[in-house]
Amino acid sequence: MRTMKAMVLEKPGKLVLKRIPVPTIGDEEVLIKVRYCGICGSDWGSYNGKYADEVACLPLVTGHEFWGIVEEVGRNVQKIRPGDRVAVDICITCGTCYHCRRGEPLLCSSFQQIGIHVDGAYAEYVKAPWKNCYVVPDTVDDYSAAFIEPLTTTINASRKMNCELGSSVVVIGAGLGIIHAVMAKLRGASPVIVIDSQPARLEMAKRVSADFVIDISKTPDAVAEVMRLTGGVGADYVIEAVGRSQTYEQAFRMLRRGGKLEAFGICSDDDFMKVPPVQFVIHEKKVGGSCAGIGHDWEVAIDLLKYGRIDPRPLISMVVPLEELEIALKELHENKDLVKVLVCPDLSERIVL
Repeated sequence: MRTMKAMVLEKPGKLVLKRIPVPTIGDEEVLIKVRYCGICGSDWGSYNGKYADEVACLPLVTGHEFWGIVEEVGRNVQKIRPGDRVAVDICITCGTCYHCRRGEPLLCSSFQQIGIHVDGAYAEYVKAPWKNCYVVPDTVDDYSAAFIEPLTTTINASRKMNCELGSSVVVIGAGLGIIHAVMAKLRGASPVIVIDSQPARLEMAKRVSADFVIDISKTPDAVAEVMRLTGGVGADYVIEAVGRSQTYEQAFRMLRRGGKLEAFGICSDDDFMKVPPVQFVIHEKKVGGSCAGIGHDWEVAIDLLKYGRIDPRPLISMVVPLEELEIALKELHENKDLVKVLVCPDLSERIVL
């Protein structure tokens, strides 16, 4: 039996480096040699038991922001061949439930995601349905390819937010929020405002996408500052990309009358926000949400990278060996100057960029 090294989340707070069997593929699946897997902000929640549905899936190999090289293909696989560089739509849906048949696959009644509910890519190998695989052209460099999955999430959020030309957009959170700001800029938003408490992240946001940044460590009343920057009107759109009830409440207060809050940050199951419902009626404020990218979002993400519309490389802080995953998770949580860390199973020493 072939074995591989993998970081297994055995229970909340306990990651263990193990040798486990290489996944056995079915007729409709491919085996992928993992090249890089990005650490997502939600991985910290998975690690500490924040999400009840994920805790129920433990023990598990997590890791969902990945790409790799196809090594084996099942006998019914089409279009995908050994040697292909592929990124994978991590969403697994049934295709037959009420929501799937309505064209709402992200709401599938048996929805699962690779690296969140089934074994993922913090390992040397991962398996995936061939229909979920998208070939990554050689013109997309290795580091950027690791950004395809997180980029799809911002693409779906941007599409659902449906920002109009010249609209003001506020993004709360300068992690993946920086890419949300890039997407808003691509859609013609003006101005784009990014809020965070970390100067290094805000400097990056200013360099990459933001017209204005608000450092809440220096400007504690972010709502008042947004009002000032929008001429006292409030923002047309606000994206919450942190995942805390307090920032959701702030986001709601920043909206203009008739504005829209796009919910993206994932709160824990017991974290609730308080908003005055009268504002949904009298002020006609709206709330939308998006949980992931799916399907065609992968093709859009690859094209945006291929044609240079988005360059995520400035956001990558370092690359670490698989064995350092738990250390890197804690570093990301404690050192907010770090933005994106990639994990490489073939690496022996970390690379600081």
